[in-house]
Amino acid sequence: MIEKLRIYNSLSGKKETFEPIEPPYVGMYVCGPTVYSDVHLGNMRTFMSFDVIYRYLSYLGYKVRYVRNITDVGHLESDADEGEDKISKKARLENLEPMEIVQRYTMDFHRLTEIFNMLPPSIEPAATGHIVEQIGMINQLLDNGFAYEVNGSIYFDVSKYNKDHNYGKLSGRKIEEMMESGRDLASQDEKHNTIDFALWKKASPEHIMRWPSPWSDGFPGWHLECSVMGTKYLGETFDIHGGGLDLQFPHHECEIAQSVGAYGKDPVHYWMHTNMLTVNGQKMSKSLGNSFLPHELFTGSHPLLDEAYSPMTTKFFMLQSHYSSTLDFSNDALKAARKGYKRMINGLRLLKEMEFVEDGTAKDEKSIEQIEQIIRMCHSSMNDDFNTALTIGQLFNLLKKINSLHTGQLGFDAIGKEVFEKLKSTYIDFVENILALKEEDPADFKKLVEAMVEIYREAKFRKDFEQVDKLRAGLKANGIIVKDMKTGIEWAYEE
Repeated sequence: MIEKLRIYNSLSGKKETFEPIEPPYVGMYVCGPTVYSDVHLGNMRTFMSFDVIYRYLSYLGYKVRYVRNITDVGHLESDADEGEDKISKKARLENLEPMEIVQRYTMDFHRLTEIFNMLPPSIEPAATGHIVEQIGMINQLLDNGFAYEVNGSIYFDVSKYNKDHNYGKLSGRKIEEMMESGRDLASQDEKHNTIDFALWKKASPEHIMRWPSPWSDGFPGWHLECSVMGTKYLGETFDIHGGGLDLQFPHHECEIAQSVGAYGKDPVHYWMHTNMLTVNGQKMSKSLGNSFLPHELFTGSHPLLDEAYSPMTTKFFMLQSHYSSTLDFSNDALKAARKGYKRMINGLRLLKEMEFVEDGTAKDEKSIEQIEQIIRMCHSSMNDDFNTALTIGQLFNLLKKINSLHTGQLGFDAIGKEVFEKLKSTYIDFVENILALKEEDPADFKKLVEAMVEIYREAKFRKDFEQVDKLRAGLKANGIIVKDMKTGIEWAYEE
């Protein structure tokens, strides 16, 4: 059964009950990477968040077509349609073909998504593969009177569009203020108004990436590609469009204008945006020297880091905060996240090995109701705008019950087989299949630990306590603790 959920819609500024256009089918588009440099953590947070959303919608029974594009036509250094193309610039500096740059960073991005255990999208279109469609949409905007040509370049006429529509309704900006702030640059610009944006730019002689069009040899505007690919694969109106908060204006605002101008209808029902990252309370930026690339976290090579933090620790840290809230990086927060991640994975490992055993304990209605309530809260937390932070809190409540079953404080018969199986499937589904957390150690690591624990067990049986202490210390130094339980000797990841 498909459950109702509520999504915060950036367009309306409130949470709305999610109602797909054609249930159970859902169309979701997320702005993908611009492949001219390493993908930074802020971008990865966006892709990670929408991976969880994709997984949860699928878990609920929706048939999701998830489209995430690759921006490989280049990207000008300024959003004001000025400056050098970033892919061309890097290609020229490294004496490479632009598509070599694109291929390198696309592959690096895909490796990162695998490291963070993300699912591939249903479709991953590249902007260079849709030049014909982009020219077609420009022609439609020209025919409808919302675009004009100047010296082989095509611009969207924002003022004309705004006469009957609301340019700024997504970001809350006022067109009068935008026009006033750009008035000083008007004499230097070939556009009718500084707030107009490029649909097609005539390429300068040194511009490497160019395609023929009815107007000039040039390249499409950045905003156009998403409108075109979203329409091609999801229709003129689809369910969800996502990206980072920094894309709300101008990128997403321009997408709305383009689609309304071309097709006469809003392109998206639910606009969703992930928030920015900060470091020790400061905005993360290259100029401040406090921005992290993922590999710097994994190796601990950044000067602001005390040590290295694994991919799953990083992912757990990010999921502990709601996607729309600001997330602050610090060593203390990352260390706490590592403890939490290991606790959760220890529970997963225990539960996978746990089977229901009749033990003759009396039925415990209170424990049954507590478990049922926690399970309901896991779902209701995710149904409340995909709140992974609250969901993780509920999973830790469920983990307490798992540990009680493991230690014998709570009997299996006390909760019954049906409730146990429900607890087991819920925890595994949410940890592995929705949050997509996994054990990071290679398969042979467990065998090594088990062998060491067996030696520890034998040393203890011989009462060789010096050897016992050495083994315990050696295992602890590698993040493993040995537990002397009533039922035998066990090991766990150190929290």
